[in-house]
Amino acid sequence: MSRRTLAGGLAIAAALTLTALPATAEQQSVRFPSAKFPLGARSVPAKTMTAVAQGIDLYDVKAGTSTDGYTVSILMPNGRDAGSLSTAEAVAAEVEAAGETPSVQEVVRPAVADAPSQTVYMVRVGLWSLKDKKKADAMAKKLKEAGLKVKVDYLGDDGAKTTGPWNVKVALIDVRTFRGTYAASLGASVAKRETVSSMVKARKALLGINGGFFNIHTSPALRGEPLGASVVGGKLLSEAVPGRSAVVLKGRTAKITELKSTVTAISQDGERVEVNGINRATTTDELVLYTEEYGAKTPTGGVDAVIDATNKVVGLRASGGAVTAGMRVLHGNGVAADWLNEHAWQDWKVQIDTKLVDLRTKRALQLTPELNVVAGGVGLVRNGKVKITAKLDGHDSINMILRRHPRTLLGTTRNGSLILATIDGRQPGVTVGANFVEAAQFMRWLGATQAINLDGGGSTAMVVGNKVVNRPSDGAERAVGDALLVLPQ
Repeated sequence: MSRRTLAGGLAIAAALTLTALPATAEQQSVRFPSAKFPLGARSVPAKTMTAVAQGIDLYDVKAGTSTDGYTVSILMPNGRDAGSLSTAEAVAAEVEAAGETPSVQEVVRPAVADAPSQTVYMVRVGLWSLKDKKKADAMAKKLKEAGLKVKVDYLGDDGAKTTGPWNVKVALIDVRTFRGTYAASLGASVAKRETVSSMVKARKALLGINGGFFNIHTSPALRGEPLGASVVGGKLLSEAVPGRSAVVLKGRTAKITELKSTVTAISQDGERVEVNGINRATTTDELVLYTEEYGAKTPTGGVDAVIDATNKVVGLRASGGAVTAGMRVLHGNGVAADWLNEHAWQDWKVQIDTKLVDLRTKRALQLTPELNVVAGGVGLVRNGKVKITAKLDGHDSINMILRRHPRTLLGTTRNGSLILATIDGRQPGVTVGANFVEAAQFMRWLGATQAINLDGGGSTAMVVGNKVVNRPSDGAERAVGDALLVLPQ
């Protein structure tokens, strides 16, 4: 089989070495670093600074140049970009049968803190410059007509060595001079998605960024549901995924940690049962708590116990109704419905015991009105060192770890200052985004001793003064599940 290696192939293992950058006194402060940009050729970035409010500086940062072009990737039989060597060679033979010269390329997804490296293989045809995308499109069309499944790929998105460019927004919030507070927002309801702009406007925030991942695999009407812990004003509105990274906000302090939540229903007859979830769709035999913030009807096909603020059951009903103001609803189906019928009689008391534990300190968080929590996506930096917990956080795929995407990043410095950043991507020739390793290195460069990745891709948004200051990859701001807001004093 003939093979032609593309220029700019995936020399990933060497390009993405997990090297901890040396910590300096300047990095530990909240000042913008004077060192060269940490990605690509490590050039001096162009930057402009705008003072947003006392203690908040916004930087518009640009670095790198565009040298990447396009190729055509042939998909594996399962529809994925890459597969085993034998599968890739079989696909390459199909390309040769179609009269074109394929390249079988080894792709190494780097090891992270909780997952080993992974090697797979891609099949590609051709290499064209940025201005010649139409030629790549023409080749893709030809291969499709030959019965192959293909797509046009911009090489800057691969995760291999690149020169950029990068368009970044960085908000540095100095704990010594900032006098406002931090908060989480789910918008008008948990179930529905909303733009960061809308949430910023509603709370009259100085600044806002999109929060964590939300559930795109549930009913369209419920896709605002956060995938992980969410606390707004001291109320737990979404249960934690045990061990997943999160940002705990209290007043003007922010802490990155991992959380575990437990919710227990306790009937006045002493019977206790685990509540499986909060404000989300149910599965078989589950007991789920719905609060007035849910913004949707409870699921059908079960039993609802409506509970008032004094923990009294005001009534049992067939499920599928709204949660009225001042009420909570315990919904159960299957064996969970049986528990409600036996232990949540009308006028009985059913206490809802809620605990949220910081897994680093092993201490319970007090669910007071000033407590807010935003679930993260992936841990990036811990105690000043790169530590990517992609598997623990449910994002250990090649697409998430290796490929470049728009990123929303959050970090804290040694003195407790807050760093918020968006790296735009998916805009060939304009900005390439970052992979997890690059995102971690970037946050270390900014001075973060703790850092996490929030939701990204088309969700990445930073809003300052009611204006979206970055360039969302969808072309317009996307509605998201939640947001982190910076409020005035």
